[in-house]
Amino acid sequence: MFRTLDLLASTLGLLLLSPLLLIILIAGFFDTGSPIFIQVRVGKNKEPFKLVKFRTMKLETKSVASHLTDSTSITKLGTILRKTKIDELPQLINVAKGEMSLVGPRPNLFNQETLIKARDSLGVYDVLPGITGLAQIKNIDMSTPDLLAKTDQEMIQHFTLKMYFKYIVMTIAGGGSGDAVK
Repeated sequence: MFRTLDLLASTLGLLLLSPLLLIILIAGFFDTGSPIFIQVRVGKNKEPFKLVKFRTMKLETKSVASHLTDSTSITKLGTILRKTKIDELPQLINVAKGEMSLVGPRPNLFNQETLIKARDSLGVYDVLPGITGLAQIKNIDMSTPDLLAKTDQEMIQHFTLKMYFKYIVMTIAGGGSGDAVK
């Protein structure tokens, strides 16, 4: 059921938001020259997949978790995209492809070994990663791996259709502050 909802929502979202996505794509060319950011992340069953986002940081920024990145790396356009969470919209492509869900644990990098260990021990990798979830609503980021893993597990254990829609609505309404940087 969730896969059907994800497929319908991502396809509809990509179609309806295509004018906005095109505008941001063009603005991104002027901002960094490379508006799309693709990064290998840990997916379901710890399988790698290529996460797609709008670029919010300078091209030379090191590929690490956001909380380990200096705020001077974020571009002017990137600041707006992060605050509005619009930088996440290209992940609808990942959702349409079945690599992600709209709701689930945020996918981490393979170099976040402490988080991988914590999540693995709690079965978090048994589900698709998501664009948003309980940890995002509660502003828990990857800088606190044990708390994040426990929050992800809590979400997975109590996940219902009602919670699926609740997390989406809360995210659209401004729940969570986006990726934190130093």
